[in-house]
Amino acid sequence: MIEILSTGGLTTVQDAGRRGYRRFGVGIGGPLDSLAATIGNLMLGNDPEAAFLEVIIFPLKLRLRQAARIAVTGSDAQVEVDGQRFPPWWSVPVQPGQVVTLRAPANGGVAYVCVSGGIDVPPMLGSRSTDLKAGFGGFHGRTLRKGDVLDVLPGMHAHGSRRFGVLPPCAGLPMPREGDGNASSATIVRVLPAAQWDCFSEAVRNEFLTVTWQITPDSNRIGLRLSGPEIKPVQGMELLSHGIIPGVIQIPPHGQPIVMQCDAQTAGGYPKLATVIAADMWRLAQTPIGGKLRFQCVDMEEALAANRQVRDYVARVQRAMELLY
Repeated sequence: MIEILSTGGLTTVQDAGRRGYRRFGVGIGGPLDSLAATIGNLMLGNDPEAAFLEVIIFPLKLRLRQAARIAVTGSDAQVEVDGQRFPPWWSVPVQPGQVVTLRAPANGGVAYVCVSGGIDVPPMLGSRSTDLKAGFGGFHGRTLRKGDVLDVLPGMHAHGSRRFGVLPPCAGLPMPREGDGNASSATIVRVLPAAQWDCFSEAVRNEFLTVTWQITPDSNRIGLRLSGPEIKPVQGMELLSHGIIPGVIQIPPHGQPIVMQCDAQTAGGYPKLATVIAADMWRLAQTPIGGKLRFQCVDMEEALAANRQVRDYVARVQRAMELLY
């Protein structure tokens, strides 16, 4: 069991996501950074669908009531076990009664605490993910609070003593290159043109791709709201509601883009300017509130090549874990 001693307020139980129900208006959910969550479960020999904790606001403090192995991935949050510090992207054994603390990261956004076996909450619609909008799934359909106790499923490697880490994606994957060759503190995120791309003038599209956008404090698991110049189509548009997926960049009437996230609604009527490629969704998740973004337009061939690089990275980690275990 895991006892929550304190939390920053936006810690939830998630898993790989709830798929197959979008036609009923139920979103995918799951982790903001699916790559980090996947690696965390791989480091423990867990089932790919095993549930974990997603931490958005820090600090988090929890106590293990049983022997287990944990892996903390995602941001570079400071990890402590009974006061002993460990690097992020590291797997360590935890004994009954020991306290695990995650402190605010210097870099990055969301963090994941995976535990051997996975968090045991009742599956709903085929997933253990928390849907905060609808109030179901996860732990009673809500964020975790002080005093909550979570069950843990039996894990294959819960009692090993080995400590090890993996190379994080920011070091193990090629970084998108700046188109103008200038260094920037902004996160570069690659996009594909979306359905209404041609409804915006070339000048507006170029501005969208060349300015630096800032993530505003009213962002959440539904969408990242960006601050920058007004982006508007050539003519006012009235669209019927149409399908929305995570990564779609919508342009509401006020002209400030919204990048849809994993808890986004399943349909919407705002123009869709672009879509973040799947291989860069983790970069988006690891850009904190107040952080800066720049978008880089790529073609389908480049997007598929980036996906292959991510799959190769995951495969390398998987092979390493097979050798360890």
